[in-house]
Parts: sequence; structure tokens; C-alpha cells
Amino acid sequence: MTSLVATSRQSGSGDALPLSTLGRSAGPATLILSGLADGAKHGYALTKDIEAFAGVRLAPGTLYEVLSRLEGQGFIEALASDDRRRPYRLTAAGAEALRAHLRAQRHVADVGLGRLAGSWGVA
Repeated sequence: MTSLVATSRQSGSGDALPLSTLGRSAGPATLILSGLADGAKHGYALTKDIEAFAGVRLAPGTLYEVLSRLEGQGFIEALASDDRRRPYRLTAAGAEALRAHLRAQRHVADVGLGRLAGSWGVA
């Protein structure tokens, strides 16, 4: 299975960091990266977008903790702002990591649906 990786800006070594280093935050990270895939958003707009496309409401504490971790890993970057809202955008490393992760998840879904169809006659 493909792992979700990015080059670490913190270590400067060029070693790949998997999204799994986020532990239980990997799910919210996937939602956040997906939310930023079509353009920059600030926290509230990102929360509303995720709620609209995934039916999941991220608590502010979760949202900002995961944003900070994603920024630290180089998946996203904060943009300058004229007001108190701080927009974020996906980086090239974040886009590639999201693409790899979603492809791996698609594979898992395809396997699961195929097995259901074979055993239960439904897909």
C-alpha cells in the first residue's frame, strides 16, 4: 500500500515523513488536505467546507492542532492576511501526499467492495 509522505522541512535531511506520524489525526489531516485542494481557506471556511463535503464537523481544537502539524511537515503553508483570519494553502508536497493517500484508500475501498460482492452479493 502507498504511504503518505512528504519531505521534512524541519529535519532538512530530505527524509520522508509519513502522515502516520500524526497518529489519530491522520483522518482529520486527510479532510483538511482535501479541503485545501481547490484553494486557500481560513479555519472557519475550511470547517464549513469539510462539513459540506464529508459530513464531519472538526472541533476547533482538532482543526488548529492538525493545521499546525501539517504546516510543520510542509504539507500546507500559512498565507499573509490583512485581518485576523489566517488562510492556509496546500503545498506541492501536500498535494502529492494527498494524491498518494487517496489512491491507497481507493484501493482499500475497491478490495472491500469486491469482497463484499463475492461473499454477500452486494457492492
